[in-house]
Amino acid sequence: MERVRDVSELPKAHLHLHFTGSMRPATLLELADKYGVRLPEALTDALTSGESPKLRATDERGWFRFQRLYDSARSCLRQPEDIQRLVREAAEEDLKDGSGWLEIQVDPTSYAPRLGGLIPTLEIILDAVETASRDTGVGMRVLVAANRMKHPLDARTLARLAVRYADQGVVGFGLSNDERRGMARDFDRAFHIAREGGLLSAPHGGELTGPSSVRDCLDDLDANRIGHGVRAAEDPRLLKRLADRGVTCEVCPASNVALGVYEKPEDVPLRTLYEAGVPMALGADDPLLFGSRLAAQYEIARQHHAFTDEELAELARQSVRASAAPEEVKGKLLAGVDDWLAQPAS
Repeated sequence: MERVRDVSELPKAHLHLHFTGSMRPATLLELADKYGVRLPEALTDALTSGESPKLRATDERGWFRFQRLYDSARSCLRQPEDIQRLVREAAEEDLKDGSGWLEIQVDPTSYAPRLGGLIPTLEIILDAVETASRDTGVGMRVLVAANRMKHPLDARTLARLAVRYADQGVVGFGLSNDERRGMARDFDRAFHIAREGGLLSAPHGGELTGPSSVRDCLDDLDANRIGHGVRAAEDPRLLKRLADRGVTCEVCPASNVALGVYEKPEDVPLRTLYEAGVPMALGADDPLLFGSRLAAQYEIARQHHAFTDEELAELARQSVRASAAPEEVKGKLLAGVDDWLAQPAS
């Protein structure tokens, strides 16, 4: 049997993790009990059995079921201390998986009704991120994401808010939810505001729809990174464009399989993107629902795509380079990757 190194000890950056979806299952069950929230049976059965719920979001009904589970979990976050706990535990989980830098993605409008409004909500989140980063040693920042299902004017409001807090922990602006709804170009003004304010452009694309949604993110939103982006593998010219521009795809293999984008882990086109020279940052997306965190994504690359330790190290480097981490932090993490490779495999 080939000797390999422990991927949980490989220094890396985590660039695709959604806020509620980062929650530990035990934490969700505790909060639901605390607030008397009756979670959907499909979710509680999965959480108590230690398995991820059966999901398939390749049709709109399936996406609705996924969104219903996510919304029910989000409804259990009601107090600042719940936010603080979630953020601290997300950082602790990342630390265990070798992450030295975490950019957590959140739409603050989803939490604002219970936390006193949009601005107080973002400030509570940013304060929690600063505290968790200090306490765990994991560098941590926030990517504010607009919702495709809402009006583009709401996205502009969020973009202005995100820019306002660019020097207090917000590093990027995203666009999430069902990419079959809401054209990228409808949100071009919001992304222009974010980019002008110095934020990274990191919309979702190329997950539930094909290569065209990735092209839209490049053409209409001037994306620096693409959330998912895996469907670009279906268009060789688009792959070359991503590679030539150095646009990083935040690839989430376990999520892709759980949501039915691909049938099996080996179907996720990691090799295709890698060999085309497209930078990748592996991410866990929503571990609460998909059942696996960051290191497990590297294990998928190793076990199902025969990535060597040298190639896994390069994936880790790509994640660090694509991050918004300060150069000093990037240098430290990249040196750590070299140290990991220098260690003998066991």
